[in-house]
Amino acid sequence: MDAICLTGQSLSLSVARPIQDVYAGKIRPRRIEFRVLMPSRDIDLAFPASINGDHDRLQTRWLSLRKANAHTLRSALLSLRASHGIEVAVSFRAVPFTPFAELYLINGVETLFAFCTITRRTTDYLGEPVEVYEGATEAGLQRRFSSDDPDDENRTFVEQAHLWFNSVWETISAELFFSA
Repeated sequence: MDAICLTGQSLSLSVARPIQDVYAGKIRPRRIEFRVLMPSRDIDLAFPASINGDHDRLQTRWLSLRKANAHTLRSALLSLRASHGIEVAVSFRAVPFTPFAELYLINGVETLFAFCTITRRTTDYLGEPVEVYEGATEAGLQRRFSSDDPDDENRTFVEQAHLWFNSVWETISAELFFSA
């Protein structure tokens, strides 16, 4: 699976079921490979963005969420190596922009895509309210495309999504390290 996301929260949640299926013996993959693109810590995010200019607290919160979700995803997948002998590779790279959509590319034949909808809301940060513009995707609004679909537009979207992802991965992204 290849993915681009803001924090990895939806991605971490979406792999929970397939991991449970491996443990239950319902599926038996030989190899699992994840390549994940997330925004660099060195950019000013388009969202979440503080309406009142409290950028530092939001950046700290976002970095914490990004790190926690990446750790959860990596740990859950690598546990399959130890428990089931599955070959597992998980890589993260940083991009110099805020993704305006979530994109999941599955086994080279399927693509899930959803735009982030920007909303204004009050969120709690360390017990204090913060007014923010925040982006979120809705699972119900996610569009599925398949290269097996007889519709040429769906096949083309899958192909173009893979070309785009690989071009970003191989050019403007940089290895993403998570500090301890």
